[in-house]
Amino acid sequence: MRAFQIDTYGEPPVLRDVPQPEPGPGELRLKVAACGLNFADLLMLKGQYQERPPLPFTLGMELAGTVEALGADVAGPAVGTRVAAMGGSGGLAEQACVPAARCVALPDAMSFPEAAAFQVAYGTSHVALHHRARLQPGETLLVLGAAGGVGLTAVEIGKLMGARVIACARGAEKLKVAEAAGADHLIDSSSEDLRDAVKALGGADVVYDPVGGGQFMSALRATRPEGRLLTIGFASGETPQIPANLLLVKNLTVIGFYWGGYMAFRPEVLTDSLAQLFAWYSEGKLHPHVSNTLPLDKTEDGLALLRERKSTGKVVITP
Repeated sequence: MRAFQIDTYGEPPVLRDVPQPEPGPGELRLKVAACGLNFADLLMLKGQYQERPPLPFTLGMELAGTVEALGADVAGPAVGTRVAAMGGSGGLAEQACVPAARCVALPDAMSFPEAAAFQVAYGTSHVALHHRARLQPGETLLVLGAAGGVGLTAVEIGKLMGARVIACARGAEKLKVAEAAGADHLIDSSSEDLRDAVKALGGADVVYDPVGGGQFMSALRATRPEGRLLTIGFASGETPQIPANLLLVKNLTVIGFYWGGYMAFRPEVLTDSLAQLFAWYSEGKLHPHVSNTLPLDKTEDGLALLRERKSTGKVVITP
């Protein structure tokens, strides 16, 4: 089979032929139909992500496909079942072995590209907003990077949870995508002062930040007393240094959030969240946005779309 592999951190990955993987105990093998790209994949290429699989390894954190084979002691899902899986790696290949416990059967109406775009982006936003920030109906939610993979789902879920949503993104085209997802107010980060624009709208109760850098600092100064700021990631490449005196004066809370971390210490948080998200999808309340679908041999182009921030929603590879 073909697989998109990393041999050395910091060096270009390689598309090569490798042996078909065989599922071990507790695993199953999928015929991969789609793999969603994430900003974390860019960090994994450099060895800068929280998790570092042994080299060489196949890139691709979240995937969707059809069950082909079961490992020892695995009762299901049955061969032929359509599933999504959060494998952590291995998704950018024609076949992949993943823990059976991480597989979720797909609703009949959900396509493979939608499924590969669903778990990380929607899961991140739902657990962050519901479980960590405790977003309440009527509160104001500010979403930075609002047209990106996770930002767009935060707009959609925040609106579904009853918040007033302010979306911040770069350029009119990206803001149109955020508006279509339910944003009530739009801020163009390329031409408007974020702090002044948010304060003019009354400030924010919750800030959802996958960007970091200067945007975090501007949002911090536009957050209302007792506001909560979610640090989701640092797509800007800059980790902000938080002035503790501002937290004290305004009684603010900065909340660190890593969705994948819950797999190790509270997996039920993710299980419950995904159950709710798939229910909302089946009810027609969530609409995954895939801006680009590319074949396996164009994976480098897909990663470039993320790196250069030219995509909206998710980029999906279809082996």
